[in-house]
Amino acid sequence: MIKEIKLPEIADNVTTAIVLEIQVSAGDKVEKDETLAEMESDKATFELPSDFGGTVKEVKVSTGDEVKVGQVMFTIDTSADGEEKKEEDKEDGKKAEKADEKPEPKDEDEKDDKSAQKEADKVEKEPEEKEAASEEKDGGETGKQVSSADKKQDTGKPASDIPAAPSVRRLARELGVDIRKVNASGPENRVTLEDVKAFTKKTMETRTASGVADTYVLPDFSKWGPVRREKLDTIRKITAKAMSDSWQSIPHVFQFDKADITELESFRKKYSKQVEKEGAKLTFTAILLKITAEALKAFPRFNASIDLKNEEMIFKDYVNIGVAVDTERGLLVPVIRDADKKSITELSIELNELAEKARNKKIMPDALQGGNFAISNLGGIGGTNFTPIVYRPNVAILGVSRSQTEPVYIDGEFKPRMMLPLSLSYDHRAIDGADGARFLRWLCEALENPLLAMFR
Repeated sequence: MIKEIKLPEIADNVTTAIVLEIQVSAGDKVEKDETLAEMESDKATFELPSDFGGTVKEVKVSTGDEVKVGQVMFTIDTSADGEEKKEEDKEDGKKAEKADEKPEPKDEDEKDDKSAQKEADKVEKEPEEKEAASEEKDGGETGKQVSSADKKQDTGKPASDIPAAPSVRRLARELGVDIRKVNASGPENRVTLEDVKAFTKKTMETRTASGVADTYVLPDFSKWGPVRREKLDTIRKITAKAMSDSWQSIPHVFQFDKADITELESFRKKYSKQVEKEGAKLTFTAILLKITAEALKAFPRFNASIDLKNEEMIFKDYVNIGVAVDTERGLLVPVIRDADKKSITELSIELNELAEKARNKKIMPDALQGGNFAISNLGGIGGTNFTPIVYRPNVAILGVSRSQTEPVYIDGEFKPRMMLPLSLSYDHRAIDGADGARFLRWLCEALENPLLAMFR
């Protein structure tokens, strides 16, 4: 029997993947779960296995192709000689043809359903429009009649003269939209909520992956010397767009502090062999994960997301923390789920496994999603401080730089202490400066006295 291998559901909001490498050819014998191709999508590289054992009959994709979820990539002949099921295949083909003959009446039904739905929407919309009109009696409407054939706003008018309900004006202000530039679809040239949303979406779609309007023209660099061009890989393109969108949409605030980790480093060295017996390495990042999980429980606003559309904060009753991993393909952020419920040893093991998968192109996209907060530790590379960008829909990220021994004035004298620079980037729409300072100070004190963090 001929079986199809399709690109499966990968993760939420991921609809396509790129074919990096095809590892089989037509005629090859394959076992169930044997790798057919290496794929890349949404900052993750993963292997596509065969769901069946048999002979590869057809390879329907090529290296470099962008494949949609549900698209057929391979066909596998699962019969012993490849001929046993021809009659069944013919019957399947006949059934498919019959199914294909039915669309016309179905389309008519759909048209009838759509017409009925439009009528229903019209009935529902009328009272809403009347209500909006009554709200506008505060003087915001000029009362001028505008032809229904021409719905475009006159940008020469003051914004207060544009017909729109107060709720619509409020949304436009929050999104930074000039209501005079919005094409109106409501009666008497009234701007609706959907008009503002459509305008915002169209504006965002005109931006390039870097988030900057595509008006800047690069100079011819070859005038000054040799150059070479390389295509951006999938990870870099996705990172560029995500970081640009996050930077433009989130008003960032940066907070800095230092933690005395002299005693913590002694603790790490003392118990590192115990963790090594479990097959992992006790790193500072694993300890920081545990303490940060406690901090997020103490400060739930940092474990939340902001929903401006519905004017709500979404507080999460689970603690998932992303940890940035440096790979040859770029920065990946695997997510440690339920970090608050795991021991330092368990966190060390899981962190090591996820980091290895990320570096060896074995991590699945789902392992990179669902984080509420992120940690980026560059201490192993160097630097005294940096300001990481908050990744939507999170509201904060912790940056960790290299620790070093410094003289600290204690009890009337300077003593050598190992000091760790920390930086906290956060979304000022959701978090105030005082809360940012308290959160970072809590972390510093917990790092200086980890037991205290567990009993707060």
